Amino acid sequence: MVEYMDPNQLQKIQQMQQLEEMKKKVLGKILSKEAYERLGRVRYANPELAAQAELYLLQIYQSGRLKENVADEQMKEILKLLSEKREFRIKKK
Repeated sequence: MVEYMDPNQLQKIQQMQQLEEMKKKVLGKILSKEAYERLGRVRYANPELAAQAELYLLQIYQSGRLKENVADEQMKEILKLLSEKREFRIKKK
């Protein structure tokens, strides 16, 4: 049984696939081989953290603040900073 897909839905899926491909190209360009592999392993273990790291890297790349490729050590620091849990304390008066 073949299921009918709405043309708008199909177009959205294609656009999302194109964005993913563009994101992979940019990340492959700005990350060292080791950093790219580390991000891939993190994506497998913690997709939310990987998505945050990707967004951060793409933002600094687009803003022009990224002057050189991100090495593995820098990737470790980025992941460490993004994964730190912030504690908030509410003081009662």
